[in-house]
Amino acid sequence: QVQLVESGGGLVQAGGSLRLSCAASGRTFSPYAMAWFRQAPGKEREFVVRIRYNDGSTDTTSSVKGRFTISRDNAKNMVYLQMSSLKPEDTAVYYCAFQGAYSTARIYTEKPYTSWGQGTQVTVSS
Repeated sequence: QVQLVESGGGLVQAGGSLRLSCAASGRTFSPYAMAWFRQAPGKEREFVVRIRYNDGSTDTTSSVKGRFTISRDNAKNMVYLQMSSLKPEDTAVYYCAFQGAYSTARIYTEKPYTSWGQGTQVTVSS
């Protein structure tokens, strides 16, 4: 079982930046991919970005492309989400998610991901 703990959320003004961290632990942490999702008040949880571990390729939702970047530190079992040019509509609880194996399910759905963190709140003021 993989445990994930997010940190780094907070309150930031529009146009500002934040870096979220996701610390992974567990007997065997060997992801196929790691992703970030977010859930705004009154909305469903939505895909933000994913990094595939075998080649480092990424997939990013259009609304954050060019502003958000996912990265990983394999030695530390950490995944990061660098967010810049933040907008009020980026306000949400951000979750990291673990994908242990290849899945035919679409990556922007929750189905491929088997472990989730508890989330960290990001609030962007206008």
